[in-house]
Amino acid sequence: TVTTGPTEAVQGDDITVESYRVESRITSRFCHTTFKSFVVNSGPNAQSIGFHVQIPKRAFITNFTMNVNGVTFVGSVKEKTVARNLYAQARARGKAAGIVRANSQDMETFKAEVHVPSGNRIEFELHYQEMMYRKLGLYEHTLHLQPGRLVPRFQLDVYIYEPNGIASVEVPNTLGEHFTGLAQVTSNKHKAHVVFKPSLKQQRKCDNCTTSALSGIFTVKYDVIRESAAGELHVSDGHFVHFFAPTNLSPLPKNIVFVIDVSGSMWGVKMKQTVEAMQAILDDLTMDDYFSIIDFNHNVRCWSDELVQGSTIQVAEAKKYIQDIKPNGGTNINEALLRAGQILHKAANQGMLNSRSVSMIILVSDGDPTVGEIKLSAIQKNVKKIMREDFSLFSLGIGFDVDYDFLERIATENRGVAQRIYANKDASEQLRRFYSQVSSPLLRKITVLFPEGSVSDVTQNSFDKYFSGSELVVAGKVLPSDGTSLNSFITASSVSRTPERLRSHTHSLAHTSQAPTASRKRKITQRILNLAVEHQFVTPLTALLVESEEANEKLLADSPKDPRKGFRINHMEQHSKHLPIWFHCHSVIYLGQLCHYSNSFLWVFCLTVDNDPHFIIHLPKNNMDVCFNIDSKPGHILNLVSDPGTGVVVNGQLVGSKRVGVEKENVKTYFGTISVFSKLDGIMVTVSTDRIQLTDSKHNHSFSWGATADITQDRVKVSIVKDSQVTVTVDEKIRVMMLLHRVWKKHPTSVDFLGLYIPNSNQYSSKAHGLIGQFGQEPEVRVYNLHQGADPLKKEATMEVKGNKLAVTRGWQKDYRRDKKRGSDIFCWFIHNSGKGFIDGHYTTYIVPRLDSFLQRPL
Repeated sequence: TVTTGPTEAVQGDDITVESYRVESRITSRFCHTTFKSFVVNSGPNAQSIGFHVQIPKRAFITNFTMNVNGVTFVGSVKEKTVARNLYAQARARGKAAGIVRANSQDMETFKAEVHVPSGNRIEFELHYQEMMYRKLGLYEHTLHLQPGRLVPRFQLDVYIYEPNGIASVEVPNTLGEHFTGLAQVTSNKHKAHVVFKPSLKQQRKCDNCTTSALSGIFTVKYDVIRESAAGELHVSDGHFVHFFAPTNLSPLPKNIVFVIDVSGSMWGVKMKQTVEAMQAILDDLTMDDYFSIIDFNHNVRCWSDELVQGSTIQVAEAKKYIQDIKPNGGTNINEALLRAGQILHKAANQGMLNSRSVSMIILVSDGDPTVGEIKLSAIQKNVKKIMREDFSLFSLGIGFDVDYDFLERIATENRGVAQRIYANKDASEQLRRFYSQVSSPLLRKITVLFPEGSVSDVTQNSFDKYFSGSELVVAGKVLPSDGTSLNSFITASSVSRTPERLRSHTHSLAHTSQAPTASRKRKITQRILNLAVEHQFVTPLTALLVESEEANEKLLADSPKDPRKGFRINHMEQHSKHLPIWFHCHSVIYLGQLCHYSNSFLWVFCLTVDNDPHFIIHLPKNNMDVCFNIDSKPGHILNLVSDPGTGVVVNGQLVGSKRVGVEKENVKTYFGTISVFSKLDGIMVTVSTDRIQLTDSKHNHSFSWGATADITQDRVKVSIVKDSQVTVTVDEKIRVMMLLHRVWKKHPTSVDFLGLYIPNSNQYSSKAHGLIGQFGQEPEVRVYNLHQGADPLKKEATMEVKGNKLAVTRGWQKDYRRDKKRGSDIFCWFIHNSGKGFIDGHYTTYIVPRLDSFLQRPL
């Protein structure tokens, strides 16, 4: 009998692991890994057998399947509360076993456990995906191998394919001398294959041992060939990814303040390892660098009150100072960081800083604040206030007593990163390795740009710094166009001489088949949830529900919150949101931004943060878009759809921007409230930026934006997506959707507002009218006399419509369906004077007295 430890991959007594297979396929720096194991309960009794796999924290579980007693369980990712409810229902019937996913140092452990009768065979299969990140000039792929016992058929394969070519592949021996030389590597220009296949004899700890020596991390490192300093631009299946890692650039000078925790908890190994690391780090400074050192416990001490040059003499004095530190006392993080910021400010104000230099603070700490300001939110606010836009903060948290989530927040909020350092014998090496990653800044303020209208759903494309040996990655969708190439343009500052080839990159299509506020965090969380459910991967917000094919047995893969760390929110802000099917766009060739549904068109009304309400009307028969603004006043209620035949009316009430320092005539207006009234049902839905209200003759139901809900009353259905949108459906024939736009509460002029989207698939009667409703019957439109306008970027023309000849301008308006923050540009013919001549009558005839009012006057 072999009793397995808590970290072993297969757990149980009297079990036989017949095979254990690991396969990773890396293509263009993206990796898909599969762990697969066949296990037999060879004991005399039924027992619970566990399957544990450690995966990187940056990875996402995409699927998990089991075959138990001939029953196949297949995983599907659902919103966490939904999955838990389904699991609880199954468990109440006594049919479920449990699966959890827990944290384990820098990895996460996926744990599955199932009750298996004697003699039965179980197959486990886990899939996860991750992006390869470049550090110190290499991509590093790690696999935790802990089968827990001898395995007759053990094999690991890593396949690498890089379209631009592979520069190097190496497999350092991280499993120990026992397995020296067993990994085999074959490679050519574009492909590499790593095989690790130890026999039973090679797995044994000794010749006569029945235990396995195989326990540790298997590592593959590689790099790619880079032919252009502008990077690589890959396009496939309507998506693109741009890798940017220029070389042959001189490092920028550094201004560094090292802030070191010397409280009592740092006594012993932690302090010894920190001193050892600092000795090596200080030796790395050059004459172009300036630095100082702050050490803190309950007090704050400065080795030097101002930055000094990294000369041999100064470095020697600093090393002696570090060597003499004796840890004791409490932890005053707030005062230490403020003092570091003051040193950088002083140097900047005295003109000491090279205009090309990079200024940073590196914090090393092992615990929470206990002295001075101890409220984490206050410290975060204080640090942000003192940090200039060109200062960065890097946080290193030693051990597990430190609030790593806090260190990560203050770092990312101040243009830096955080890293946990494990307090063991190689902590010094971890510290030095981290410093090596940030010690050679090559570029500042990097932005990757694309021509207007060529891409959408772009991930982060602005970066504060680029460090030697790293890589910047930008991805997104390619919009359909008549062109055959996609261009990118890269800009950077503080570079003495930027090679011409750094500035642009073209990819030929013909050859190609964290959160500073609670409100911001809620928005990011909702986006991540929608993305995870859509693309089926497990995050702290979702769970993997594993069901049998008959769906009569359910298991749950959950990702519990780390009590010390909190939820990890990565930058995923530009992905598609959870929207109704009719709302998603089917790309058109010239811009790819107009929505289609059931071979008809979508009228769109949308708003920008700093413009008056504007309408975008798509006219499919004329193959054009027409835009116009309505220059009305705050408080006015505009009728958008008025249909006496179906008894449905849609109205919107305007709110004004804040008037601080703004002339009255320059106040912008937005929709603050939108109502949908169904007269036949006697039900009105009123949506404001504060609440959603459903009112009938007897009741008034009120809902906040803080929860997702579906409400149905008679023929009216209201679907609320938390902090995002509301869709109102009447009799399954008329749909109206409102997008919530939040702005910074302290913004001097802007206010929260709503955007409105109405599909033309709505089945109105022939009596429908209103600012939008009137275009149910598309008018004949002719545009001619195209000529250069006063603005060289905007053409002008004459439009004939409804018996009128109008002077129109070719411009663009914002569409916020895919990106609520920045919007997408829609090119259109702009009608001046509040749509005069294009809409029936004057816009003032569409002003109604109440939110439930139909249009009364003939137009």
